[in-house]
Amino acid sequence: MSNEKTAKVVWSGTDLQFHGTLGSGYQFELNSNAGPHGGSPMEFLLAGVAGCTAMDVISILQKMRQDVHEFYVEISGLRAEQHPKVYTEATITFVVRGRQIKEENVARAIELSETLYCSASQMFHRSGTKITTTYRIEEV
Repeated sequence: MSNEKTAKVVWSGTDLQFHGTLGSGYQFELNSNAGPHGGSPMEFLLAGVAGCTAMDVISILQKMRQDVHEFYVEISGLRAEQHPKVYTEATITFVVRGRQIKEENVARAIELSETLYCSASQMFHRSGTKITTTYRIEEV
């Protein structure tokens, strides 16, 4: 199986709006002026990091047999003022809701994602983006 991933974006003919298709077949809309009809490419970068680390963390917590009922990741990023306006900082918040969730397991799952598994967040780290990670455990 190849490690190659693909994507294609096609200009809609209007402003800076594009229709995208991933190699998997998933389709989406891109728009320079992000809104309900399309996210911006930079928003998709944040979503990629959040999704990558979320998949790692929930998988690890499941292997640790944690009783997770709800789990989500929020991410926000600050961009440089000057072009190419890369992300200079990002804050990632993990929220784990469940029964008797062990704090040390959540911390370890996040650490493993950050340092070993999540290629998307590693791309941020390696580009110099300062990433701040927090988590919250809520008993249900």
